[in-house]
Amino acid sequence: MKQSVNILISGGGTGGHIYPAIAIANELKTRLDNARFLFVGARDRMEMEKVPQAGYEIKGLWISGLQRKLTLKNLAFPFKLISSLWKARNIIKNFNPDVVIGTGGFASGPTLQMANKKGIPTLVQEQNSYPGITNKILAKKANTICVAYDGLERFFPKEKIVKTGNPVRQDLLAISGKRREALDFFDLDTNKKTILVLGGSLGARAINQLIENNLMWFIENKIQLIWQTGNLYFNDYKKHDDQQDIQTYAFLNKMDLAYAAADIIISRAGAGSISELCIVGKPVIFIPSPNVAEDHQTKNAMAVVDKGAALIVKESEPDAFVKTLEHLSGSIEQCELLSKN
Repeated sequence: MKQSVNILISGGGTGGHIYPAIAIANELKTRLDNARFLFVGARDRMEMEKVPQAGYEIKGLWISGLQRKLTLKNLAFPFKLISSLWKARNIIKNFNPDVVIGTGGFASGPTLQMANKKGIPTLVQEQNSYPGITNKILAKKANTICVAYDGLERFFPKEKIVKTGNPVRQDLLAISGKRREALDFFDLDTNKKTILVLGGSLGARAINQLIENNLMWFIENKIQLIWQTGNLYFNDYKKHDDQQDIQTYAFLNKMDLAYAAADIIISRAGAGSISELCIVGKPVIFIPSPNVAEDHQTKNAMAVVDKGAALIVKESEPDAFVKTLEHLSGSIEQCELLSKN
């Protein structure tokens, strides 16, 4: 007789897919004493590092997305897909999951497709107001689709949708008592303001350029900067570590402490970031990416801005960014109001 509940989780490529997957596993682990977990990701992507750091086993598939531009890399896609479907089939056969959960990303496709073929229940967790192509395809055969936003009936079968909100990292729920620890961890001056800059796990070129172009403003105003450049851009900006009060990171592993240390946060407006920042309760300036389907990052941000809980600046308006930052950093009342809302 089977003694355990086997849960297979697949998602990755970016932190926006990885951390919800880990959060789901962490929560299920507290509810199911007999649960066993196995993750499936894409080889050489960040989930292959982050999932084991969280204490879970992960298997890697040889899979990547199709490039939108004509490129020789696309010639390998059919071979990668066939290889990944075969390996996903073997993983499922050996692990014998009771349910398979997909949070988006390259590896979710082959994994949930093979689970569907074997008649194993599947669940899709969609973080965004506009779903990615993988989840759109998988939703057709999924048993349940968990969402965070209204209006997803445009893309998914209405009868399968359950509005759950987005899973978030559990360590963010208790940052209010971590301020002192956070300041010590980042070696920050308690008498200076600290601004946290987040462009997503891979990075945001426009935000990085905006920060670099205004570094003298931060220095002249004696503001400390925790600047997550993203893995793609770290080598371009790490030179600024030599400047006073500027700390650059490819990726922040201690996000709870980064949030706790920050007085103001500058961030993209992906669904995962929105969910985390709503819990964190710090003053935020959103700079949504304009390069996403249906401009959904702006819609994500406006849902918070309209409640008086954040400010928004267009990527194309650098002058507005400086003015907004100057006003917010100089207004205790405005910061308190944004945090409260």
